Amino acid sequence: MSDAPVSPGPTSRPVLLVTGLSGAGKTSALKALEDMGYETVDNIPLTFLGALVAGNRLSPQQDREVPLLAIGMDVRTRGFGIAAVVEELDRLRRVEQVEVQVLFLDCDDAELHRRYVETRHRHPLAVDRPVLDGVREERRLLSALRGRADVVLDTSALPLGELKAQLRQHFMAEAGQQLSIFVMSFGFKRGIPRDADLLFDVRFLRNPHYDPALRPLNGRDAPIADFVGSDPAFAPFFDNLTRLIAPLLPRYAAEGKSYLTITLGCTGGRHRSVYTAERLGHWLTAQGHRVQIRHRDLDGQEGGKPVMMVPKGTPGGVGIE
Repeated sequence: MSDAPVSPGPTSRPVLLVTGLSGAGKTSALKALEDMGYETVDNIPLTFLGALVAGNRLSPQQDREVPLLAIGMDVRTRGFGIAAVVEELDRLRRVEQVEVQVLFLDCDDAELHRRYVETRHRHPLAVDRPVLDGVREERRLLSALRGRADVVLDTSALPLGELKAQLRQHFMAEAGQQLSIFVMSFGFKRGIPRDADLLFDVRFLRNPHYDPALRPLNGRDAPIADFVGSDPAFAPFFDNLTRLIAPLLPRYAAEGKSYLTITLGCTGGRHRSVYTAERLGHWLTAQGHRVQIRHRDLDGQEGGKPVMMVPKGTPGGVGIE
């Protein structure tokens, strides 16, 4: 029995549009979705999009277990214009028998610049100007499309394996499943996660960094758990945090939100935020919620392979396509 994603009913056909900033990992995402059993198409002319989506509606006579469709598009797509894309997206979302979702892949400017410089690829909007100018212009152009996305994934420090895991978490889900919750720790010194729905600052807690014996450890280690957990401010904070979040979750679900990202930040993203994220993730799981925990900066420091562009032909690499 295949575990490929299937359409949820005999007369509806979910379609996933994969877009975002050039270099943020669209090709990697499409390949991961293909491995998950999706049919994938990349950069078809915009004028063909409506016909392709409409042609994938199911009739009652068709097999219900039809693989889902993922369509890649970005500023290199023929006919791409943000007003035209938004108008077409809004039109498709009104079409019966079609359920359109948008995945937007984001990435910070410095990381995109690094990827383009290292691979020596040209940014599509920076043919005759610096790469960063093209990145900033593209971010401005795509802001309206990002605002209409169902899921935003920031790949700035996301390991490739974690990107695949998050895609499975979001898009292997069966129709009608409960709210999926992502709990993420991070360090403020590396910036706030772009995909945060709720953000909490735990820098008021005692910092293990200043204890030489604790500094090399992280929030998953028992000595850090004891240190942070024994802070007199932690217990009342955590109690208030769970009391705040608990009544929000059913309201988010009732509003039709499928995914919620809760982020907790400290200075470096290694001790206090990691411990608090672990505690919150386990608490949510005990309440019966579907939860995934990620430590953005800790995972990066421990050798995760980042989502990045490498020249075609590089062993193990994924090229820009």
